Amino acid sequence: MSSHHFVRDKQEAALIIANGEACSAELLGQLLEWNPFVLVLDGALDRVLDLQIRIDAVLGDFDSAENIEKKLEGMGIVKIIHTPEQEKTDLQKGIDYLVADGHKAANIAWATGRRADHTFNNIGTLPQYAGLIDLMMVDDYSRIYNLPKIFKKWYPAGTHISLLPISKVNGVVTKNLAFDMNDESLHLPHRSGSSNHVVADGFVEISYSDGHLLMMECWD
Repeated sequence: MSSHHFVRDKQEAALIIANGEACSAELLGQLLEWNPFVLVLDGALDRVLDLQIRIDAVLGDFDSAENIEKKLEGMGIVKIIHTPEQEKTDLQKGIDYLVADGHKAANIAWATGRRADHTFNNIGTLPQYAGLIDLMMVDDYSRIYNLPKIFKKWYPAGTHISLLPISKVNGVVTKNLAFDMNDESLHLPHRSGSSNHVVADGFVEISYSDGHLLMMECWD
């Protein structure tokens, strides 16, 4: 498996491969095709190399730079980004790197599943970068991303949608969902907007006044 590498001024989304549960080969192939810059977090490096994925950069607090270089022999030019600080997760460091490097968007794979604390922290990372870079976390069952204050998108009837507030979100208004909201609040852990679905083929509209709201498009 290899990635498709053709970049036009970093307009295409980059791909971050984290160290959670691996997604299907089909989904990973799609991501590699459409995301030409591939950044791997060091915990996942061995798994990625086993799949013969062509990567552009690896990031982490490597125990041994020499060992990393040996693993990357024959891979061509791969940027090794050493980030020893412990105040941020590797995912945060990876996103920071992409922002500083001028990327406008990134998909994040292998960020859910396996350890629950890592999944929780990874999802909670998304709103920290709202307005800085467009992020989408993808796995075989969902897409998760920050919702702008005003959102409109076409969906087929029956699409499963969950709205996850980070702390408290006020003034939520929705249209074309089974459980619509009209100027209501969502507040974890008391009330979330999970397990909703689209009523009819057409546009779903969502708006809110303040806070951070995540969209989860879900399927089984």
